Amino acid sequence: MTTQLYTNDIFVEHLTPTGHPERPDRIRAVNEALEPEEFAGLQRLTTEMADDATFAYAHPQAYVDGIRNKIPEEGQVRLDADTTVSPKSWLCARHAVGGGMAAIDAVFDGQADNAFVAARPPGHHAEKVTAMGFCFINTAAVMARHAQKQHGVERVAIVDWDVHHGNGTQDIFYDDPSVLYASTHQMPLFPGTGGKHESGVGNIHNAPLSPGMGSDDFHAAFRERVLPALENFRPDLLIISAGFDAHYRDPLANINLDDDDFDWATGKLMDVAARHGENRIVSLLEGGYDLKGLADSCAAHVKRLMNG
Repeated sequence: MTTQLYTNDIFVEHLTPTGHPERPDRIRAVNEALEPEEFAGLQRLTTEMADDATFAYAHPQAYVDGIRNKIPEEGQVRLDADTTVSPKSWLCARHAVGGGMAAIDAVFDGQADNAFVAARPPGHHAEKVTAMGFCFINTAAVMARHAQKQHGVERVAIVDWDVHHGNGTQDIFYDDPSVLYASTHQMPLFPGTGGKHESGVGNIHNAPLSPGMGSDDFHAAFRERVLPALENFRPDLLIISAGFDAHYRDPLANINLDDDDFDWATGKLMDVAARHGENRIVSLLEGGYDLKGLADSCAAHVKRLMNG
């Protein structure tokens, strides 16, 4: 497998308040985890900025303009109780989207089989017109639309294993049968969405997990809901919203996974991509707030992408 890694030093410059879980050390931990010799085969690329106009693939222009106008020249501004922007936050979002779109281009142009985008801020809680949950631009959603617009992709699947339900991604694609959204997540938990009854136009497949559940329950959710939905959909491209906060060490939730579970899930999704999408997977960092749990899980995920 040819695997690309997209990241950028600028991602440490999206600043959040002292003690905030979505902090610059997250991206440092991920990059350090991917430094050992076993990752020498990674093709490492530096993200470039996307044009602001691409944000309108997932959000109304008025919303995009409103967020951009709130970016401060100094200090920090709260968009809501949990979501903060600082002077370089808009540039970070542009680099996150730019890296995601470049990775999409790479898997369709034959430069890579798959890719991992190590970027922040995360995006899957950003709804069409609402910033929340540390997120203000939905990077995965922009990537899906880019694939459709630039590469003529008919069926995009987004699989989200972040421990918090990706309400934003669900909101953006709720009525769009060309994009499948499948999520495993703890419930009840922020943001309060993600019930099995939330099914869109048959394209939304939620697999909620109860607090305290672990590996067996996660594997069952994949086998019983996520994987059958993907097989029926036959995606041309698979995007992973790869949050690692379902790890047992994570302080923001109560699901008991470890790095082997993310390795296993990655392999299962690679099987689907091999059958239906010529191996095309682009994975994007979302949550994960214990630095060791994040680093170990991310390393296992990328190692599986590289090794097949």
